[in-house]
Amino acid sequence: MPANTLPERLARAITLGGPMSVAQFMAAANAEYYATKASVGADGDFITAPEISQMFGELIGVWLTDLWDRAGRPVAHYVELGPGRGTLAVDALRAMARAGLVPEVHLVETSPRLRAEQAKVLPDARWHYDLTTLPEDGALLIVANEFFDALPVQQVVRAPDGWRQRMVACQDTLFLPVSGKLVPDTIVPESLRDSPVGNILETSPPSVAIARALSLRLEKQGGAALIVDYGYDGPAIGETLQAVRHHKPANPFDTPGDVDLSAHVDFATLGAAATLTGSTVHGPVSQRDFLGSLGIAARAASLARNAPDRADEITSAHQRLTAPDAMGTLFRAMAITARSWPAPSGLS
Repeated sequence: MPANTLPERLARAITLGGPMSVAQFMAAANAEYYATKASVGADGDFITAPEISQMFGELIGVWLTDLWDRAGRPVAHYVELGPGRGTLAVDALRAMARAGLVPEVHLVETSPRLRAEQAKVLPDARWHYDLTTLPEDGALLIVANEFFDALPVQQVVRAPDGWRQRMVACQDTLFLPVSGKLVPDTIVPESLRDSPVGNILETSPPSVAIARALSLRLEKQGGAALIVDYGYDGPAIGETLQAVRHHKPANPFDTPGDVDLSAHVDFATLGAAATLTGSTVHGPVSQRDFLGSLGIAARAASLARNAPDRADEITSAHQRLTAPDAMGTLFRAMAITARSWPAPSGLS
């Protein structure tokens, strides 16, 4: 193994300082992964909805334009969190432009490699490392597609003597989860405290912090944030931490930095964080219902008529995005809007 690889650095840190939290391990692994790997697409480790079909980004562009129009067509900025290769933004912006919405483009991206990919298709975009430097002079039209699932999760595990933080230990560069120190029962919802031994509860403090920050910005400036991801209504018992390599499941504790780590998104907790900060939450609904309400069937039919040689490909993409045994029900859509803005379509 080459010297000073991420596994070696993590092993050294654990040897010197003791086991690290699952959240620390996940954060370090994903920072390395997104900085160094060609992750998205058929040749990468996973494929996202915008890469499956232009229909996904186009319908999001239509959704944003409709909301912006009913809000009175204010000055607005397009913001995307974790924009991948920029595919969604390109498709959404094309659909917006047809209706007269041509916003400035702001991309929240920390990976230099992905920034370079995005610059090829969005040369006029402005890049940000976090939300703090986003513009303050207009409404924000924010999209977060498969963004929250990559944020670190904390795990606690039910032990015979109470709840303990789940940590990551190692032997050489072999990493494995272990039980750590006892945590106060108060951090576990009362209804879940008596769960059977071995049960795991996940939380994502960074996700809650970002949901609150988005809500505060929207209340101050106007606008909406659309969140699309796979997830559930929590808090709930169950481990969802997972890894993907070449479109197949992998062990999340093997070769950190070489696989994509993610966890299911707790939509209920994100919504509660935004509501407590003052914004209005809409949904979540299934991706199938969301895209269906926006007319994906009609759009697929139109594309197939205009490109009959691609009709099977377009039909397959439609099914992949909406079928219950594909992305249709696993993925969900939820919006956060400023209280002064109208209710968005497709989320009731």
